[in-house]
Amino acid sequence: MASAITFRIYALRRMSLYTTTATSTRIARVESPLFQKLIEDLRCCREVAQVSRIHGYMVKTGIDKDDFTVSKLIASSSLQDIRYASSIFENVSNTNLFMFNTMLRGYSISDDPERAFPVFNQLRAEFSTLDRFSFIPTLKSCARELCSRFGEGVHGIVLRSGFIPFTDLRNALLRFYCVSGRINDARKLFDEMLDTVDAISFTTLMNGYLQVSKPALALYLFTDMRRSDIIVNDSTLLSFLSATGMYGKIGDMSSARRIFDSAASKDVVIWNCMIDQYAKMGLLEECLWLLRQMKYEQVKPNSSTFVGLLSSCASYEASSVGQSVGDLVEEERVVLDAVLGTALVDMYAKLGMLDKAVEIFNRMKNKDVKSWTAMISGYGAHGLAREAINIFYKMEDESIKVKPNKITFLVVLNACSHGGLVMEGITCFKRMVEVYRFIPEVEHYGCVVDLLGRAGQLEEAYELIKNLPITSDSTAWRALLAACRVYGNVDLGGLVRTKLVEMGERNFADAVLLAGTHAVAGNPQGRQYLLDNELYKEKKEAGYSAIEIEWRTEATCGLRIYSPVLER
Repeated sequence: MASAITFRIYALRRMSLYTTTATSTRIARVESPLFQKLIEDLRCCREVAQVSRIHGYMVKTGIDKDDFTVSKLIASSSLQDIRYASSIFENVSNTNLFMFNTMLRGYSISDDPERAFPVFNQLRAEFSTLDRFSFIPTLKSCARELCSRFGEGVHGIVLRSGFIPFTDLRNALLRFYCVSGRINDARKLFDEMLDTVDAISFTTLMNGYLQVSKPALALYLFTDMRRSDIIVNDSTLLSFLSATGMYGKIGDMSSARRIFDSAASKDVVIWNCMIDQYAKMGLLEECLWLLRQMKYEQVKPNSSTFVGLLSSCASYEASSVGQSVGDLVEEERVVLDAVLGTALVDMYAKLGMLDKAVEIFNRMKNKDVKSWTAMISGYGAHGLAREAINIFYKMEDESIKVKPNKITFLVVLNACSHGGLVMEGITCFKRMVEVYRFIPEVEHYGCVVDLLGRAGQLEEAYELIKNLPITSDSTAWRALLAACRVYGNVDLGGLVRTKLVEMGERNFADAVLLAGTHAVAGNPQGRQYLLDNELYKEKKEAGYSAIEIEWRTEATCGLRIYSPVLER
């Protein structure tokens, strides 16, 4: 880039653009392709060193005396290093409004936003007329520094200057009051600008309500927005989810539900948010009730309505609810896109309905990497390792645009491990590294160790763990310990157990595995020694059983029953 700029500056000097009158110089400058290219170079700078190099050429050629060029130089440098921009700005004899606004913007995104305040005061002293681009970055700096008094002063100047009708400036004021915690002033300003509010205005005030722990007002504001013609953007939706999430975290979904029920008009977005929050809390019956109510109120669901709910059905092993949701998807003829299809495949596979998962998978026209991975995982979980590896090969052969990722290889290796497909697993591991150029994670190595261990190749598995290129965790070592138990290898099992203890991984399961290793090897004395001297020291995590009764998941731990879901 430097050599190209050198040539352009040399060409400018040869053209004698700066030896004529001021007027003709300006005309020649603007019309010169070389000059325009130099300005473009300034815009493309990504490092302060590049800006400094161009600045040096400008000084040599006299271009730095031109206000237009200096303005562009300050604009470029302010984004890279505000201190460098400040050094240029302070040495300009004839500053203009653009330069001041550029410095204000630079400080508003810098590590020293408070330095915008003296620049703003200097701007007011030198110029009687400002524009809205002077106020917006200054208000942003006020918000970042929580400088209420200065922000109030800027607000007063805005009112006197007549710039209040501009929506972007009003939004900057709104954000200032919200960030400062002055939510009542923010609401007053919002009500005054109802004729010009946009999605940013609603989102800003919603975030303000959330900041002062008033999620109910945020939800009411969201319903007001949905009644208007304003399109909800991702930021607004995130704020709404945060509001419902606040109720969910404290277990007070009844308050969110009252606000939801009081809304005069609810579109599919609002319904989806409530269903998703209930699903996250495991309240699947409430989700079904909302789905039925949606149908009664003739609100057509979309794929987003079901995705989170299907995931929760799989997590809570609620097969009846899952089947009902799956039937409703078909009844409503919801488009089976990649996201919804993958959620259905994953749910049916985890709930033991593999045939249904395969049916959905085959019906999907557009499959992404998550779809293929879910199907491979389903086969592997059902002990069908050969089918899992065949689906993986089919993915490689048929999907031109879809390539496996690290998670895909992890589920393939896991399936091969549980199915005893040693050669196939090693081949997939090599393809991951050599063909797809993935760097294996410790989980991948753990699967390979488990694969070798299940096949009885314990020494090979041990050497693999010792020579791992990354720091291993307990996953791989514990897989090897389990394999030692199967084959009764007491010596290696003892080494692995010692290694786990050195890593700070002392738990009940490891001691049980080592005791079992002694039992398989025909060494009851060693087993009894562990039982008498180690197991009593370990803390065992209580297990539990879960069963679904009339769409409710009941969990038992000892003699106690937890309902509707296991208390965590």
